[in-house]
Amino acid sequence: MTRTDAPARRWWAAPLVGLLFAACGGSTPPLAPLEPSAVVLAFGDSLTFGTGAADGEGYPAQLERLIGRKVVAQGVPGEVSAQGLARLPGVLDATQPRLLLLCHGGNDLLRKLPESEAAANVRAMVRLAREKGIAVVLIGVPKPGLSPSPASFYADIAKEFAVPYEGSILKTVLTDNALKSDWVHPNAKGYARIAEAMADLLRKAKAIR
Repeated sequence: MTRTDAPARRWWAAPLVGLLFAACGGSTPPLAPLEPSAVVLAFGDSLTFGTGAADGEGYPAQLERLIGRKVVAQGVPGEVSAQGLARLPGVLDATQPRLLLLCHGGNDLLRKLPESEAAANVRAMVRLAREKGIAVVLIGVPKPGLSPSPASFYADIAKEFAVPYEGSILKTVLTDNALKSDWVHPNAKGYARIAEAMADLLRKAKAIR
């Protein structure tokens, strides 16, 4: 197998791995172990930027301390998924991550843009990373409302690509006033809870010990 073949083959193999894992009763698709020098890219909007907390208290910085791997935060407040999709290729090329933590689409939901467009953009971001041989973890963003829950397309995309999915932590944080800085952003304690949930998911996926 040549080097140019490897990313494509990993992209085709991963769904099969996920299906086999599910057939064996697993609930979290496995990831390749992250070597200590691996770069993890946290990509998204204000939730990834850390709006509502001081520097070093966003979830990527707190996750880095938990997992002992470099976590690069690339969050742009106010960005919608179409803008994220346009930005992602350059960020992937610049950071060369082994793993992408994708948390995007929340501003589409806030602005009541068509969910079908947000879903298409998130799906394209996952596909772009996978075609480059980069593993993906997807984070579901709650829809605004009295009882917020992630839009259904997040779980659908995670299942389609057989990637680990965290669909509850943002709902947990954003429905607890003690963990929020405002109605749509966590505070430092909230981001700590997100980082802990992501570290736990990475352990379940065997990416870290």
